[in-house]
Amino acid sequence: MSQPLQDKLAWLAEGNHHLLKVILRGMEKESLRVNTEGTLALTDHPKALGSTLTHPHITTDYSEALMEFITQPHTSVDALLGQLSDIHTFTYKHLGDEVLWGASMPCAVGADKDIPVARYGNSNTGTMKTIYRIGLGHRYGRTMQTIAGVHYNFSFSDELIAALQAKSGSKLSFQDFKTQSYFDLIRNFRRYFWLLVYLYGAAPAVCKSFVKDRPHALKPFGQDSHSLHLPHATSLRMGNLGYQSDAQQSLTVCYNNLNTYLKTLCGAITQGHKDYQDIGLKDAAGEYKQLNTSLLQIENEFYSTIRPKRTSQRGETALNALHARGVEYIEVRCVDLNPYEPLGVTRDQLHAMDAFLLFCLLEQSPETDAEEYADMLENQKRVVEQGRDPALTLRQRGKERKIQDWAKEILDGMTSCAAILDQGADTQDFSAAVTRVTTQAADPTATPAARFLADMASQNKTFFQLAKDLSIEHAEFFKQRSLSKDKQSLFERLTKESLAAQTQLEQEQQEPFEDYLAKFYAQYTCCDRPKFSCL
Repeated sequence: MSQPLQDKLAWLAEGNHHLLKVILRGMEKESLRVNTEGTLALTDHPKALGSTLTHPHITTDYSEALMEFITQPHTSVDALLGQLSDIHTFTYKHLGDEVLWGASMPCAVGADKDIPVARYGNSNTGTMKTIYRIGLGHRYGRTMQTIAGVHYNFSFSDELIAALQAKSGSKLSFQDFKTQSYFDLIRNFRRYFWLLVYLYGAAPAVCKSFVKDRPHALKPFGQDSHSLHLPHATSLRMGNLGYQSDAQQSLTVCYNNLNTYLKTLCGAITQGHKDYQDIGLKDAAGEYKQLNTSLLQIENEFYSTIRPKRTSQRGETALNALHARGVEYIEVRCVDLNPYEPLGVTRDQLHAMDAFLLFCLLEQSPETDAEEYADMLENQKRVVEQGRDPALTLRQRGKERKIQDWAKEILDGMTSCAAILDQGADTQDFSAAVTRVTTQAADPTATPAARFLADMASQNKTFFQLAKDLSIEHAEFFKQRSLSKDKQSLFERLTKESLAAQTQLEQEQQEPFEDYLAKFYAQYTCCDRPKFSCL
């Protein structure tokens, strides 16, 4: 551990651990709906689950079949997982024979054109959401958009940030210091998130249908020609088969401060990109093929492992919300669904991730330069493809370093952070979680990715068969659960309210969509438009 980290931990231990008592956590969890054969469901989103445009907890991501469950912020991991479990339970009451696919990499998929794009009604807001997804299909193919994951939303208390500011003697405004603190955390996260990919990566194999007509370096799994894998892979979702883009390789997003972050992303949204100009904005019938012809349609199209976030108002862009009010929380986006867990995540996992995020906040976080940026990209690639190879090395400041040595260093820091979190919450959950994950880190065969490949081999099952069987087990788990009368009534009320809210939105006076879209994009003038690079 660095001396500054030790000093901050000592300061917290000496009467300030109460500042860690309140941490807000939320989750967005995606899962594909599949039919009884285990292939993509082509049915509409069940009306009994409400409007995907306006429901606060049950919506869709890219596809009509890619469900997304959203919790509210919670101060307790148990409360968060409890709400997520209730959402699953209510959903399963209205899925009939359909099942939620429990793996990040999708079920057997057919032709790209047959994957249904999510629909959100005919309001301007809903139309924009659908066109954005149509644009993603043209740009990257629809198959890539069937990948699922877990997004973890996280924030420390303002009391902790204010105390850190007082300790540092910073003269920034509180919000500016808070924003800069989260960018410090984000830079460290990008340095070290490979450890989360190693520990929680659970996508070492795919169904061959996922890569049909696509170049790849995957290998058949033994004599199984239906499954493709890499022997030491952790998370193919986080590699070039997942949410990666050749076009976005030219985009160097700078996380050194909010200003540089806004400038680089705003430039990508407002400047034309030849490949997407060639696609065209509209088809011959005048229907939109994408929202714009820039490198990014909106900021969400940038496939990042972590995002700074600020709750936006209706019609407001995410970047404009950040520009106006600064960072509110961060969104961790590099976590696979654990196919062995009904919820896709575990209690231990979230406690360990909390310790990791505190480590990222408190550890020294120098600004990133071009060399380190290149190292980050290379480390991600290596851990995705070879993470469970005991001989693997990673790059740190241009030098090779054994993955196990570097992992131990980070885990030592997490251990100290977990002890402080335990003091703040009067528990042992954080330390226990980090202790268990430290043991797992030293044994590549103990990771979810290794377990999945081992089970494919021992049970003589393809990727598809094993993932399907586990998904059916999870479905039975939730079908055996029941909701209290109050919770059942709450979900039924949310269904009715969301449907009514969408109807009201569609009945309101609608300005021409072109005008609505122009006003939306006018918000990006909050940033300078010329090309900008901090590297």
